[in-house]
Formats: sequence, structure tokens, C-alpha cells
Amino acid sequence: MQIKVMTNILEQNDQVAASLQDRFAKAGIFVLNLLGSPGCGKTSLLENTIGALKEKLSIAVIEGDLFTAKDAQRIEQHGVPVVQINTSGGCHLDANMIDSVLDCLDLTSLDMIVIENVGNLVCPAEFNIGEDSKATVLSITEGDDKPLKYPLIFKQASAVILNKVDLLPYTNFDMQSAVKDITSIHPGVTLLQVSCQTGTGLEGWYNWLSEQVRIKKARRASDV
Repeated sequence: MQIKVMTNILEQNDQVAASLQDRFAKAGIFVLNLLGSPGCGKTSLLENTIGALKEKLSIAVIEGDLFTAKDAQRIEQHGVPVVQINTSGGCHLDANMIDSVLDCLDLTSLDMIVIENVGNLVCPAEFNIGEDSKATVLSITEGDDKPLKYPLIFKQASAVILNKVDLLPYTNFDMQSAVKDITSIHPGVTLLQVSCQTGTGLEGWYNWLSEQVRIKKARRASDV
């Protein structure tokens, strides 16, 4: 049966993810699973983030994409370690894929790993890949109806980034409606309105990430 097969796949994935989480915990590395649809601005957000934080934090990136290494090449220009995973048509990354590339990174030197998942609002939300937190990016140009259409990816996110707010005057995006829907799906979620083009709101995002890294390091120190 399809349901049983899917259950087995998720169970096997969760076992590998738990092993990854243990490995990251021992290293004191904060791991972020960055989610969102194609074109929402995940890579642009990541480029801005690296530029703002790489002097304070040691950051590595794992890039997930169906084909090509275009995003990884963009990230590489910012002088941080980056590993590309091509899924060859697969709609999401899974824990085994992450496990298979970790030896390409020096985990002893890192504070944070950002995993940019495949552009998709459905499948990536179902697969734990060993991350500490998920962050979902929704661009203004996608429409304010997406949170209710794809609730799981917003429910599981610790932070939701509403990107491209500089384009708000040129769209019919209802910010009040979007915020209401997102906070009803996930009460208490960190909700940030940003523009990667103008820099609006990005400081709040950087502060949120820095705090997550601090918490992870403190937790590791208390366990030693």
C-alpha cells in the first residue's frame, strides 16, 4: 500500500535525521533548513546573510537543486564552503543526501550550516534532514493565499520571511491577511518582512539567526 510505503520511507529518514542531529549537537553547529518555492528569494537572502554574518560566524552552505550548480556558484563567490546536491528531478532533500556530503565539510570549524532546500512548498516540509530549525521564505509576488494552500511548510517553520516587500505597492498582496493566516497556522512564529533588494528588515533576520547560534553553542557547553 502507498500509505505504508510512505510511512516506512519517513521512518527510515527520521532515523538518519536523528543521527545527524546528534552529530550536529556534539559539534555545536546550528543547522537551518531554508524552504520556499522557486524564485521566492532564498538564494538572495542567503547571499545577504553570508555578507552580513561571515565575519562573526563560520558558515557553510549545502545547496539542493534538481539540476545545475548555479546557486552553489553564486554562494561560492562569497567565500564560504558550499556543497551542491542535485536530486535529478527529486522534489526535496532527505537525510541520507545530507549525510552523504557531510564529510566534505570541516564540522569542527563551523558555527552554522544553512541547507537551501529544493524550491517547493510541499515535499520538503515532510522530511526532517537533521536541522535545528526550518525557515520558510514567501515572496510578495507569490500571493497572500499560499499559507492556507500549503499550511504544513508554514506550521513547521520557526521563522517565516515575507520577502520582496519593496514590490508590495505594485501587487495586490494583502499583508494583513497573510500575517493573520500565518500566525493562525503557527501562533508565536517569528515573522519578518524583508527586502533583499533594499535591505529592509534584514537586520531582524540576522539577529534571529545569531541568537539561534548562541543558543546552540550554550546548549553544547552545558552538555560538556
